[in-house]
Amino acid sequence: MRFLYVMDPMTTVLPDKDTTFAFMRAAQTRKHTALHALPADVFAKDGELYARVREVTVSDTAPHVTFHGDFQTIKVAEAQAVLIRKDPPFESQYLYLTLLLEKVRGRTVILNDPRGLRDANEKLYALNFPKFMPRTLVTARADEIASFVDAVGGGAVIKPLDGAGGSGVMMLRRGDKNFHAIVEALTLEGKRLAMIQEFLPAVDKGDKRILLLDGEILGAINRLAKADDLRSNIHVGGRVEPCVVTDEERAMVAAMAPKLRADGLIFVGLDVIGGRLTEVNVTSPTGIQELSRHEGKDRAADVILWLEKKAEELAPNLASFGG
Repeated sequence: MRFLYVMDPMTTVLPDKDTTFAFMRAAQTRKHTALHALPADVFAKDGELYARVREVTVSDTAPHVTFHGDFQTIKVAEAQAVLIRKDPPFESQYLYLTLLLEKVRGRTVILNDPRGLRDANEKLYALNFPKFMPRTLVTARADEIASFVDAVGGGAVIKPLDGAGGSGVMMLRRGDKNFHAIVEALTLEGKRLAMIQEFLPAVDKGDKRILLLDGEILGAINRLAKADDLRSNIHVGGRVEPCVVTDEERAMVAAMAPKLRADGLIFVGLDVIGGRLTEVNVTSPTGIQELSRHEGKDRAADVILWLEKKAEELAPNLASFGG
């Protein structure tokens, strides 16, 4: 099969960390072809969707990434699957990409569904499951934020709604002389919404990333912050350790799964602190390499097998696509 990866430049890929690299490696092991395209390489002409692509292979040894041949233009619908792996933030160009990909809905497998990506802001989507969340406020008003922080005991975390990888996440403490400056910076002096959540002391024991495939648990990793940082994201140096998914977390996933499936959110990363859901990562979830190392099993292969099955269901006669 041909898998089209719409993503950032391959020069930015970290072979030992990036989930997209793991997907490419697992698909390559199963003899599939990887086609790379930047979001700007996807275009529509006369009602058809095309992409300017290059074939790429990956290796665990240097050089880790090798392109083959010249650029070629393909009809996106003639790839058996499209993996949208552009890193956040979800900005206007990301939005336009998802709108263009509507042209191939039902003609190829798309991971994750472009409509789901548009609807599922990674901070706000968690509001669909309030019973599993910590106390949370979304507002641009400084007075509301101050009252909320008082109500939750004087400590909270404030986040920009379009941030990723821990970018912009800050601690709010009443009595801190930087309190008002932080609120002004994150809300652009009351002009931009931000998310404020009660501080969860359990974060000292880690921020768990639970990876899901089609509503089922692939596994979980626990991310621990450096001693001098609030954030435990891998991107900012968080340490990763193996962990188990608790019965309570499994019940949470079971409750969330029907909506995730309905929204076409197939490969998802849930962020959980002390059993409380803080974010739902859908744009380009990571962590599968760390999970695979801890389990001694290539969990990326599970995703590739799922894509194969869906592609076969969509187009049983793969030969008609040149696959």
